[in-house]
Amino acid sequence: MDPLKALRAIYPPSRLLTREAELVPYESDALTAYRARPLAVVLPETEEEVVRTVRLCRELGLPFVARGSGTSLSGGSLPVEGGVVIALNRMNRILRLDPVRRIAVVEPGVVNLEVSKAAFPYGLYYAPDPSSQPVSTIGGNLAFNSGGAHCLRYGMTANHVLGAKVVLATGEVVHLGGEGLEGVGPDLLGLFVGSEGLLGIALQVTLRLLPRPERYHTLLAAYETLEGAGEAVSRVIGAGLLPGAMEIMDRLAIEAAEAAVGAGYPQAEALLIVELEGEAPEVEAEARLLEEVIAQSGAYEVRVARTEEERQRIWKGRKAAFSAVGRLSPDYLVQDGVVPRSRLGEALREIQRLSQAYGLRVANVFHAGDGNLHPLVLYDGKKPGELERAEALAGEILRLCIRLGGSVTGEHGVGMEKRAYLAEMFSPQDLEAMERVRLEVDPGRLANRGKVFPGG
Repeated sequence: MDPLKALRAIYPPSRLLTREAELVPYESDALTAYRARPLAVVLPETEEEVVRTVRLCRELGLPFVARGSGTSLSGGSLPVEGGVVIALNRMNRILRLDPVRRIAVVEPGVVNLEVSKAAFPYGLYYAPDPSSQPVSTIGGNLAFNSGGAHCLRYGMTANHVLGAKVVLATGEVVHLGGEGLEGVGPDLLGLFVGSEGLLGIALQVTLRLLPRPERYHTLLAAYETLEGAGEAVSRVIGAGLLPGAMEIMDRLAIEAAEAAVGAGYPQAEALLIVELEGEAPEVEAEARLLEEVIAQSGAYEVRVARTEEERQRIWKGRKAAFSAVGRLSPDYLVQDGVVPRSRLGEALREIQRLSQAYGLRVANVFHAGDGNLHPLVLYDGKKPGELERAEALAGEILRLCIRLGGSVTGEHGVGMEKRAYLAEMFSPQDLEAMERVRLEVDPGRLANRGKVFPGG
């Protein structure tokens, strides 16, 4: 059967993209170092169209990948050469928002931030807040178990997804989880969240909403060394505090953010942002302790946001940092690894050494509270061999994370980028067990082929 002819039976011409100019925007995602040309991109508007497409791909042996806004930094939504991209941006409706039960049922193409905007009038919000929050979609957040600045206190996407209606790679439609916190039987929803599209595609997602914090206390501290800022994080946690967020930016990232949005940051080798949140009496008490801890941590300048405008200015620089680093270099790799919080200072010291050894600049912007590093390796892709050197440096950072007892990914997923390093973190038996689960629902390895596992 001609696959394009079969797809034309499902989609009108306006929602079946096959011409070269139409396919180019889908050849890559936010990891622009990789490109692949799909056979076609389809733009479903209903669950039925997604299900029919998956079943058709299974029948014809066509690989397929689901895609939202294409913000994956690990190449997780990179097309498979000659396969089908199922672009879900048109399935962007909030189907139900129940403020009494504190849940929202949404389609996979809903943008993360839109959930909180819809919940705002009810005093509620959706907690996971990746830096791509204004553009990334819930379906992608679920597939990669995305995190964000405030996941230190509230957990990752997996902690906020109650249920999902899913089309498996077999073409079967199943319901995982439900609308309550307590499930029955094996945690199959937990297996699906973070599976990076290897098991199927979410058609509907039920999200948990939380009451908006009554009070915020946002503090910015400047340090003479990156290591000093890293060690301050351990001091804050060691004092018994659990902030909503703790973020670190190094000098390069600060300069880039300042040039981009003019947040008014002090000049420093490193900045630490700490945000407390909760009920007013609790925050006020914690703020006094936090300021004592920071004063003893070696910070030479401390600012506290006195107004919501000042708080937003502090976060504006941090949120803009990733894109702002593009001002410093024509290309960069955003790495994503985790180390135990107690070893942050050691990890940062080693990254600085690796940067010098490889002759490439590294900007650091990261979720310090949960040890989730985001070193940005700067390179010029037009210079022969520089991409390969940047990838080698990024690989050394991942090995460092494993050596220190951490992980090759905190929130970006394995995708294309890190699959070669999975075997250094897991034993052959571990990987075989994971692969067996995948093959049970996708014996042809059609769903997001080539991602996660070293052999594809």
